[in-house]
Amino acid sequence: MTATEPPPLSIDPEHLPEGDDKVQAVRSMFDAIAPRYDLVNRVMTFRMDVGWRKRTVRRLQLGPGSVVLDLACGTGDFCRELAAYDLVPIGADLSFGMLAAGHSGAPLVQADILRLPVPDASVDGVTCGFALRNLVELEGFFAELARVVRPGGRVAILEVAEPPNPVMRWGHGVYFGKVVPRIGGLLSDPTAYRYLPKSVAYLPEPAELLGLFQQAGFTDGTRSLFSGGISQLLLGTRDRAEWR
Repeated sequence: MTATEPPPLSIDPEHLPEGDDKVQAVRSMFDAIAPRYDLVNRVMTFRMDVGWRKRTVRRLQLGPGSVVLDLACGTGDFCRELAAYDLVPIGADLSFGMLAAGHSGAPLVQADILRLPVPDASVDGVTCGFALRNLVELEGFFAELARVVRPGGRVAILEVAEPPNPVMRWGHGVYFGKVVPRIGGLLSDPTAYRYLPKSVAYLPEPAELLGLFQQAGFTDGTRSLFSGGISQLLLGTRDRAEWR
């Protein structure tokens, strides 16, 4: 392996890892695909991901100057969108490769987003894009959101989804499971883009996912669908009761 080649992936797309193995595999995978991550996202979503982020930031409904943590920030797409709305983004990601490939201009920190180096109730909002299925513990993640967001602050979590319409679900399954790995293989790393569609299996059913979010301290939490249901948005306000 030369100095310019990415490290080999340790992730096996046919056997989804758990626990510490998943943490190491996900970090390795994103380090490897960071250089062409944005390009693959634009191609495989037909640039719909750009519109999803714009809608997500608008729905935060935070005033200018509000400090927003962007978790699993990757190369900084959300950070750039937040700054465009006069918000103050701070990015955090487990993958140093993603942070190094970023060009948002926002302050960045390499961190496990289940254990953020951030004081209690210290930020006005949080965004997070397409990371839930890469975490080892959703309850712990939602609890960490409740810890760092001030009472009355806002959280918006964007994630992939399966369309409720059976015909659309079938078509999306074919595209996401067959076409996306081919696109990823041509433009980036084939192993990573075979894993990413399969990683949807980590997500709980929609009602359970929303329930976990609400129980963590976002009792007004809602779940909405974009683009016919191929992506979903969890949106909520931090309860004004003391974080727990």
